Amino acid sequence: MSNRDSILSIVNEHLDSQKFRQQHWEGNFDEYLDLVVANPLLARNAFQRVYDMVLHFGTAKYTYLKQDYVHYKFFDDPIDGGTDAIYGLDSPLMRLVDFFKSAAQGYGTDRRILLLHGPVGSSKSTIVRLLKKGLEYFSELDEGALYSFCWKIPAEDGTTELYPCPMHEEPLKLIPRRARQRVLAQLNDDLPEDRRVRVDGDLDPFCRRMFEDLLIRYAGDWHKVVEHVAVRRVILSEKDRCGVGTFQPKDEKNQDSTELTGDINYRKIAQYGSDSDPRAFNFDGELNIANRGLCEFIEVLKLDVAFLYDLLGASQEHTIKPKKFAQTDIDEVIIGHTNEPEYRKLQSNELMEAFRDRTIKIDIPYNIRLGDEVKIYDKDFSKEKVRGLHVAPHTVEIAAMWAVLTRLEEPKKAGLTLMQKLKLYGGRNIPGFTEDSVKELREEAPREGMQGISPRYIQDKISNSLVSEQAQSNGLINPFMVMNELEEGLSHHSLITDEEQRKRYRELLSVVREEYEDVLKGEVQRAISADEDASTRLCANYIENVRAYTQHEKVRNKYTGKDEEPDERQMRSIEEKIDIPDSRKDDFRQEIMNYIGALALDGKKFEYDTNARLHKALELKLFEDSRDTIKLKNVVSGVIDDETQAKIDVVKQRLIKFFGYNEASATDVLNYVASIFARGDTKRAE
Repeated sequence: MSNRDSILSIVNEHLDSQKFRQQHWEGNFDEYLDLVVANPLLARNAFQRVYDMVLHFGTAKYTYLKQDYVHYKFFDDPIDGGTDAIYGLDSPLMRLVDFFKSAAQGYGTDRRILLLHGPVGSSKSTIVRLLKKGLEYFSELDEGALYSFCWKIPAEDGTTELYPCPMHEEPLKLIPRRARQRVLAQLNDDLPEDRRVRVDGDLDPFCRRMFEDLLIRYAGDWHKVVEHVAVRRVILSEKDRCGVGTFQPKDEKNQDSTELTGDINYRKIAQYGSDSDPRAFNFDGELNIANRGLCEFIEVLKLDVAFLYDLLGASQEHTIKPKKFAQTDIDEVIIGHTNEPEYRKLQSNELMEAFRDRTIKIDIPYNIRLGDEVKIYDKDFSKEKVRGLHVAPHTVEIAAMWAVLTRLEEPKKAGLTLMQKLKLYGGRNIPGFTEDSVKELREEAPREGMQGISPRYIQDKISNSLVSEQAQSNGLINPFMVMNELEEGLSHHSLITDEEQRKRYRELLSVVREEYEDVLKGEVQRAISADEDASTRLCANYIENVRAYTQHEKVRNKYTGKDEEPDERQMRSIEEKIDIPDSRKDDFRQEIMNYIGALALDGKKFEYDTNARLHKALELKLFEDSRDTIKLKNVVSGVIDDETQAKIDVVKQRLIKFFGYNEASATDVLNYVASIFARGDTKRAE
């Protein structure tokens, strides 16, 4: 097969003629009625369509801090494989979907402007981009199909001219209002209350003029009028300006309300004789073209006041009023987003009270759970995305940790550090704190996440690290390189104007460095003590002594063959590693024996790593015993004998195999941890 044929075969694999025909269905009005009778949801309004679109992708329920949450899988961006996925914002997204649900059922929120409010980079734009992308995708599916129509008018030369409905109206609007209510009642008869379709408002002025002219021609015969109607399926598309609109504020001198509501086509006035003739009007404003779908307003509160008044009518009355033109009904979701400073201006402006009253605000904060924040950066800096460079373990996690710390408020509870608070929010267990404690911490700081460092700043600094000369020459980046970038960037961060805030952020970087050092020491400890045979022997010896101690028996010395008292010194050397006081040693030893007995009853075998607390104690004991034999401190001096080098190489391989390092980053970690011990810093990693 030639290259050309190979390329064409790939193209053919993605061609679907049947799907194309379905998406370009065309029929008469009677045929459309048959479709609606079979599936009344074809005639649902914009809010119902958005709500159904979100539910189409499914949900997952879970409990966090004794509260039930619903995770809407649509916000994982299954359409593009997670490109625009939203992480950690299930609570505000639940409020968002509740808004759509209420509006879909006509409970009043369908007459409000939805306002997403939050700090810069908190994914407000991403949420709206997802909704627009979702509507486009959903309209291509049979479950999300919607239809509009065009007028077929005979021309003088015997041909037929087609005049598409300029606002993609629902064909059922062709049914006169009085009859329409009874038609809808019949269609809704078998539908549950929350699924009933509503078709409100009149045809747009252009279609209304066409309808009335034909009605006059046929002396009021409605059936003759609809014979001139061809119903077509509509695919929503922002690029094609069909059902999805976006409006962005411009310089005040260049703003014109016609960008929202359309404008007179002056060239056609001569043809039709009047500037109020709807055939001489361009229905190309953002609110016109977004009919049946969604209109996004970027930085909505930066709009000129005159524009905001247009939005009031569009939201409250579902109508728009262009200059020198008839009032026009619309059916669309209006969603805007804004930052904190602009919203504060709105609150202080008494003249904007009407706008505030017609707005439903949903706060979109930053993440305050570390795991969710890490997911944002993993999407851009995974092994698949970063090729040719090694990203050392914890690089992304440490940057995310600092970002989250900047968003948290200092805990009011005595003895609790900000780092511990971060760990509690992330689901880590800390003695003395329960789920109720974490819930109280959240409640006492309701604005957490509404300020702090943006994910964009973190992404920029990780990107800078990746293209730096140091990274290119070493073939890797590590947390220290990224932390240096983060700190240097604070000096000229455009959103930080307060020196106290800048100082606090630098102090938090020091906190993160200390945490990272503890993480490194812990990993090196585990790598050094990851000798399964040694762990098994040490564990067996400890258990043998503990069993004899709790049973008030003696232990047979395998070297001398004599019975001896249990080795108290050896047992305590292990227990002290996890801070078991002398007064509690009997309880701990009995707890271990009970644990082993319970496993035996279930037919399970006790291993050195079965019990988490004992496993940690064994690791620390082995590390202490092995550290001197490996002579880790000598790594700093560079004077290492062959035997020690062999042991260090084993540790390196464990760091590579179990913790994700490569040869260079494992060497860096060992050198760094060795330098810590060389300084006499023997603080044990938590």
